[in-house]
Amino acid sequence: MPFVTELKTFAALGTGVIGAGWIARALAHGLDVLAWDPAPGAEAALRARIANAWPALQQQGLAPGAAQERLRFVASLEDCVREADFIQESAPERLELKCELHAKISAAARPNVLIGSSTSGLLPSEFYEGAVQPERCLVGHPFNPVYLLPLVEVVGGAQTAPAAVQAAMTVYESLGMRPLHVRKEVPGFIADRLLEALWREALHLVNDGVASTGEIDDAIRFGAGLRWSFMGSFLTYTLAGGDAGMRHFMAQFGPALQLPWTYLQAPELTEALIDQVVEGTAEQQGERSIAELERYRDDCLLAVLGAIRETKRKHGFAFAE
Repeated sequence: MPFVTELKTFAALGTGVIGAGWIARALAHGLDVLAWDPAPGAEAALRARIANAWPALQQQGLAPGAAQERLRFVASLEDCVREADFIQESAPERLELKCELHAKISAAARPNVLIGSSTSGLLPSEFYEGAVQPERCLVGHPFNPVYLLPLVEVVGGAQTAPAAVQAAMTVYESLGMRPLHVRKEVPGFIADRLLEALWREALHLVNDGVASTGEIDDAIRFGAGLRWSFMGSFLTYTLAGGDAGMRHFMAQFGPALQLPWTYLQAPELTEALIDQVVEGTAEQQGERSIAELERYRDDCLLAVLGAIRETKRKHGFAFAE
């Protein structure tokens, strides 16, 4: 039985920041969305998040028929998934909760409907173990804000069918995303393992009094972060090797890997360190609300994505390259 890849109705379970991002993306692509979240006040919070994201989505361009009114908040998990063409779960990162949810989701869903989880580190083989038809279950790990950032890491578990991975990648592409197939089921997948290493080093720099949170963010946003947005690490370092490329770079800078530049282990999260981080980021935030900063972030992302898209077109690259 082939998996459903042409969507009319998207089901979202969990409506926090990530779940709301999925919902905003699905709505922007002209889908009907069913949402469920048992938390008190979840529907009102979700609709406020969608409204805050909508101006950025309008600027990016909406699909014909896209509307916030196509979101329906339902009373039960079963009502959410029963008629859905694709299911995305974005519940809290607790293994026992994921196991319980997916046993219920998979029992209520149609047999040829794919089931994705937004988990950022739990392994699908573990929490899909008790699912009905686990061959159609996988991880689709997005990045915040989900409605603008195109990357989604697709990870299959031990029982996931290869056809399900390919079908899921087709679905995510239809939502304007750049699916990345993670070849092995490893904790943290790809992107978060890289981000975790940077985060640990940043905490050490704050803890050791080397730099404030704002100064560390400046080191990223005015330096390597600009290159990362269109070239990543490996291609950037290839250019650093000059005409000889990566082989020369590895020979020249490889010995530095033996120097004690990084700690690897995270620092102890003492109250003093937590206070430093909180106070530093509060100073960075200033008087702006989180919603205001989200709109600022979205406008910046649209500008960067637009500039990259136009420059790639000028040089003959496809945007996904």
